[in-house]
Amino acid sequence: MQVLKFGGSSVANATAISRVLDIIDEAVKKDKVVLVSSAISGCTDSLIALGSGTQDKDQVWNALLEKHKAIATRLFTGDQRDAVYQTLRVLFDELYQADGADCQTFGELFSTRILAEKLHCDGLNTLWIDSRDLVRTKGGVVDKPLTYGNIKKVVESHPEVDVFVAPGFIARDENGHVCTLGRGGSDYSAALYAAALGAQTLQIWTDVPGIMTTNPKDVASARTIPAISYEAAFCLADHGAKVLYAPTVGPAMESNIAIAILNTFQPKASGTIIKALPKKGRGDWLGIASAKAENGLSQLCLVADGRIGQARLDEVLARLAKASIQVASSRLEGDDHALIYVPEKDNKEALRLIHHDFFDTEGMTDVWLAGYGKVGKALLGIIEKTGARVNVKLISQHEADNEAFFADMLQHGAPNAVFVDCTDSETISKWYVPVLEAGLNIVSSNRRALSVPYAEYAEMKRAARRSHRFLRYEASVGTALPILESITMSANSADEILSIEAVVSCTLNYILTSGLPFDRALERAQEIGLTEKDPRNDLFGRDALRKLLILAREAGVPLEAEDVEVEPVDGSKASSDQRFVASLEKDSTSPNGYRASIRLRKVDSSHPAWNLKGTDNAIVIRSAFHPTPLVIQGAGEGAKMAASAVLNDILR
Repeated sequence: MQVLKFGGSSVANATAISRVLDIIDEAVKKDKVVLVSSAISGCTDSLIALGSGTQDKDQVWNALLEKHKAIATRLFTGDQRDAVYQTLRVLFDELYQADGADCQTFGELFSTRILAEKLHCDGLNTLWIDSRDLVRTKGGVVDKPLTYGNIKKVVESHPEVDVFVAPGFIARDENGHVCTLGRGGSDYSAALYAAALGAQTLQIWTDVPGIMTTNPKDVASARTIPAISYEAAFCLADHGAKVLYAPTVGPAMESNIAIAILNTFQPKASGTIIKALPKKGRGDWLGIASAKAENGLSQLCLVADGRIGQARLDEVLARLAKASIQVASSRLEGDDHALIYVPEKDNKEALRLIHHDFFDTEGMTDVWLAGYGKVGKALLGIIEKTGARVNVKLISQHEADNEAFFADMLQHGAPNAVFVDCTDSETISKWYVPVLEAGLNIVSSNRRALSVPYAEYAEMKRAARRSHRFLRYEASVGTALPILESITMSANSADEILSIEAVVSCTLNYILTSGLPFDRALERAQEIGLTEKDPRNDLFGRDALRKLLILAREAGVPLEAEDVEVEPVDGSKASSDQRFVASLEKDSTSPNGYRASIRLRKVDSSHPAWNLKGTDNAIVIRSAFHPTPLVIQGAGEGAKMAASAVLNDILR
């Protein structure tokens, strides 16, 4: 048996509910499921307003009904839609007649009725069960023996059912009156169902990627905690971390059922596992919870995974004092957490300061390296030689996809670790978005991965922004030359790029400046490993095209490969006064506002590319702010140079 609980944002609309249905479809393949759901996002607040009489009753009632009908309209058709409309109408009529205090108990009835009917329509043997009859309280607390017996009895009496759907949050007291388990109580409901049934897993699906080191709304660099003990999770939740309702931990801990905190919108991300973990003799800080306290103060709760002492707390207090943040009071609580009270106006500054000291600058940078070719080996050599604070966790020696490598990284990669792509793979880019969404950063020298269709490239960039992680790839063009950085600086400062001329094909520059006949120079380039496996790819400008796409996109131009006019190199017409130039020029008549081409061009002694020799690269950038062109040139080939650029991207 599996118990899956979904929060209000996970069922906020028809699109969100469709994600829930996909997750349930996958779960049912493993075992039977109890689905516990909250009310749709914002519903409970509206119901409380309805019950309090502070807003127009008919207006609030109608708005809620229409919101739920809109969801049903998207999810159902024909007779099924009419049946759901009728079910909702009956429930809403009951709501209209309900006493004020009882109004807030209806939201979960609405959401779960819709979910149960949709699962049934999708072909799953589904049964809606009423938590009001199963979860019972006495004296204001859950009567666990009675509740567990009720749940077990109803589930065991329906062995044919694949999915049981139960409303969270609501229960019934010893007098038969409907009551609630408190705001956030749907988590607690799910834990009660899991404990009653001895579930293999309890999953809490929400809109954040697990329990985080602090609230990401307060500190953008907050990261997911991969695993945490029951006690530490309870402590964070009890002191203000809103991702989990604190009482949820009790039933799961008593039954030794691990709790997985997962993100409905990133279902493949690992999230956080809450389970039995021994305390360390000397604890490391795990996370910081924040809550409003009395007398204009905020309470910060610092939680560790083991024992801490006054000296550890004094270190934190000294750091706050140095930043001129006044601490009203502080104390150790137990042996694994401390409370610090600061003025409410200083709360976020104190949070950011402590979080930075604990989590943003500590220890080594974990690196997961894909690609054990020339650049990958050179990178490892530089790390060893320089003693750079880099911890290489795992190396994939394949130059292509390695499913086991990525599965291991996504499961065990620490937040803020770095995935380094030193492969030449054309398909490995499919992992970039999942890696970023899992909380890892990316550094790449693989130009094939960055020259994918623009929509895929843009999604990578969006994933990096959404996850507050970096995606860096300076080594993909010009090896160790600061080409992309220069373009980015211009783009970020609203400087209009007028043109870019790039001589970035090391192979063709070597051939054209070698002094040898073209055919012999090409053979020599093959012998020393400069060409691609099929040298026609060099002659057709494939490598230069990839680099031009990256350059253009860094400048903010959504260039596609088909937008570039490429003239393949004809060796019989090539000469030493020519260079293979990839160019991007402002052109108001072109769809993107720029004209792009790659071709052999004659240059004279006034052109920066005239003096290029061997595998040198050059780029000429003209912009509105700088009438004199910016020229960057230097060595464009070399594993050690590429590796040094990769390492700089990792550490900066």
